[in-house]
Amino acid sequence: MDISFHYPPELLQVMIDTVPKLCKSKNDLLLFFQGAGVSKMELARYQELLRSNKTAFNKYHVARELLTRMNEQGEHGLRVRRELLKRVVEFDDFSVCWENDRAAARGLVAQIRDLVNVKDSFTRMRIERDAEKRQRVEQQQAAVAEKIARKARREKVKNDLYGLFGEPDAHKRGKALEGVLNELFACHDVLVRQSFTIRGKCSEGVIEQIDGLIELAGHSYLVEVKWWNAPLGVNEIAPHLVRVFGRGGQARGLFVSYTAFTAPAITECRNALAGGAVIVLATLQEIVALLERDGDLQAWLKRKVDAAIIDKDPLLTGA
Repeated sequence: MDISFHYPPELLQVMIDTVPKLCKSKNDLLLFFQGAGVSKMELARYQELLRSNKTAFNKYHVARELLTRMNEQGEHGLRVRRELLKRVVEFDDFSVCWENDRAAARGLVAQIRDLVNVKDSFTRMRIERDAEKRQRVEQQQAAVAEKIARKARREKVKNDLYGLFGEPDAHKRGKALEGVLNELFACHDVLVRQSFTIRGKCSEGVIEQIDGLIELAGHSYLVEVKWWNAPLGVNEIAPHLVRVFGRGGQARGLFVSYTAFTAPAITECRNALAGGAVIVLATLQEIVALLERDGDLQAWLKRKVDAAIIDKDPLLTGA
């Protein structure tokens, strides 16, 4: 609330002392109030007093009555109070005052300016504090809403994944799994590119089919997804190894399988590291367990990547 909404007692008293000194004549005083927007009805009795009994018209008494009444009008008198205060604060031609009143008028106007500035400063500080508080509340509410939305999104991914176990069509189930895993990566803030194909430059048609691509800690991972009924061996993982090797060490590989990997397949991925190819193996059961405990997908992937590089263990279980 600004200071003109309701004059505090200290300001009201100084205004009562000041306005009469700024107005040389009694008529000037009435014109001062009239110019600030005080209605003719409010001023009528004082104009009549000035005409009928000029001696009884006391500038200080009239100023006190008018200012007090304006201050009691609440919101209805807001515009008038603001204009009165504005006229006093901006008053700078003290030559129109009585000579004996000039010094006092200057001091009183300066005092009102100081009061207004102090009050305005506190008002601004309160507004800033309120704005900061409101911003903090909005940020907290946004964070809570984001957390709820993120949880709902992850729950949907979990339900979609569980729903695939009842899909009898193997091809349809495998394609759907690609989309579910991509959504899983996305809702854990892992950058994702959906499945894509690479065609030859000389009309060879499709030469590579990539199930997806993710980015983790600045590294790109080509993703391969398989939902077969038998464990995956060397022949099944070999095409993905070729894709990774074909990127000259600029991309890594992530292979997700519904079934286990054979020992020779794991060995092949371990040996690929010597040639500069980082391959991470994961089973769908690991991902289900991660979802069940509401684990951190990025942290889980990082542990598996570290194990593949540092420990030469492309299939770290229990990560």
